Amino acid sequence: MEVHLASWWAQFPEQSDRFDRAYLVEGLSELVGPHIAAPLLRREVAIAADAVVRHLERPANEERAEQAREAVERLADTLTRIEERSTGAAIAIDEAAIVLAALRGDYGEAAARAERLVGTAKLRRLFVTALRLERFDIPMTLRLLEGGQSPAEAVRSGHLLGRYSWWPSWLLRIVTERALAGTLDEETVTALDQCAYAELSPIQANLARKLLTSGDDRLLDTAAERLASLGEAEAASRLREGDLAAVALAARLTSL
Repeated sequence: MEVHLASWWAQFPEQSDRFDRAYLVEGLSELVGPHIAAPLLRREVAIAADAVVRHLERPANEERAEQAREAVERLADTLTRIEERSTGAAIAIDEAAIVLAALRGDYGEAAARAERLVGTAKLRRLFVTALRLERFDIPMTLRLLEGGQSPAEAVRSGHLLGRYSWWPSWLLRIVTERALAGTLDEETVTALDQCAYAELSPIQANLARKLLTSGDDRLLDTAAERLASLGEAEAASRLREGDLAAVALAARLTSL
């Protein structure tokens, strides 16, 4: 099974200033809770998790903050007593301790310890959903994470793709391929955005797609020469140098 370090999981909250900690804590508790064998301990974990979630939902409420603190302390004391009295409850303690780590705000450590227990896919979806980013492509972000990209890389690409979901399908395919290859950045998206705004005809769009993906030097030279002949020498030079911003202009002019 795929296993990640706590530092890998800890990257997710850093990617969004709207990270939903209440949602994450509740989700981790629901994933791990059923694996706690002792019913009384499982109930105490659920009670502590509920108190912390209530506090995270309204962090300014002093009463909820105090209730959360007391519930976490009770759970920690309970685990200490069980560990001191009986080694036979070690598995239950380990599983409850995962939730305790999350309740204390150590989400990376909790996820790293829970990964073998509940699976990577469920945890990835939980963390990505907790980002609460607007215009965000969650399925693509999960796909990029599954492909081995870091949380920072995958979230950045997912955010970029979400912002430009209105692009034509041929351009979305190109940007998706670049995202999967790990070559998508803000500069590239800005350049490709010009192709989206260019209102290209099907023939022009096909030419733009080939210029962006084929790597055909002859096609590039032909397009550059056409630009130069139409008085766009600077754009022709930029096209030959690999400037993506020149593709839209080349597609519009060289196909006329």
